[in-house]
Amino acid sequence: MTTQIIAQIKEIQNAYLYELLGKRNVVGIGVGYKRSGGMLTDELSLVVSVTRKESPTALSARDLVPRVLGGIKTDVVETGVIRAFEVGPRDRWRPTVPPGVSLGHYRVTAGTFGCLVRRGGEYFILSNNHVLANMNEARIGDPILQPGPADGGSSDDCIATLADFVPLDFGTAPSECPYAQLATDLLNYVAGAFKSSHRFQAIKQTPGVNRVDAALARPLSPQLVKGEILYLGAPIGTGEATLGMRVQKTGRTTGYTTGVISQIEATLRVQYDNRSALFTGQLVADGMSKPGDSGSAVLDMEGRVVGLLFAGSEYTTIINPIGEVLSALNVELA
Repeated sequence: MTTQIIAQIKEIQNAYLYELLGKRNVVGIGVGYKRSGGMLTDELSLVVSVTRKESPTALSARDLVPRVLGGIKTDVVETGVIRAFEVGPRDRWRPTVPPGVSLGHYRVTAGTFGCLVRRGGEYFILSNNHVLANMNEARIGDPILQPGPADGGSSDDCIATLADFVPLDFGTAPSECPYAQLATDLLNYVAGAFKSSHRFQAIKQTPGVNRVDAALARPLSPQLVKGEILYLGAPIGTGEATLGMRVQKTGRTTGYTTGVISQIEATLRVQYDNRSALFTGQLVADGMSKPGDSGSAVLDMEGRVVGLLFAGSEYTTIINPIGEVLSALNVELA
């Protein structure tokens, strides 16, 4: 029966998704248990996440979230602005680096070494795009430092190089059309002739929808890294997160923490500096993380990896389902 209700709510979610995302303060929609008096109930609902709860009298009619949609109750929860996590100090680990500690691309602040994965016979460090690939700005082969630069990591602390990443889609990308590039070159020539400091760039619209924030780094030596996650030990496999599941992680900022999955199949806007990206099919847990925990592997209490932490707010934690991550990068858990 629960599976049927969840399927029904997902249909309603898909039908009203962009209408709800267009409302003031709304940053996400997912399937979860309704809260009453600050406590979770056993009633499934369409959970609408907002940056800040406001009195209905302060909102226009178009910005009000209906109490019921398609026969399903809604539940408005305050999450704050959801941001990609990437700050906070942690230590240098040698001679062997375990998952759960600080690392990052040489031009970012720092994030977390999630876990070890493999492709064929080769092992890789798994973390986020924004931790290892600098939000698409990095190049394959770039140095990955442990600890990350924000924690004092320098060129002497390189333990790996960027091997692969899933590009983040922000809704636009440089245009590959030769005619658009020709027009841009002409406009820039004219701008230069008039001594303008402004320049034009040809861009194209992209779908703007993401499933994962994920990347791989290739260790300089297999002996530099190990599979046992700090405080958690070696994962016993992968699993699927479910509503109400208790989960755990080790991250560079908050260390070992636990939480509860409060939403599944969530669609959310995530802020990356001055840009935002839309993510679908996400897991939402309570506030079990802080900036710098991005890239942490999220496990169930039996030790199965269920997700890759990548964003959150003061009140909430956002997680990519691990199956989506492994599939997107064509790897398996080591």
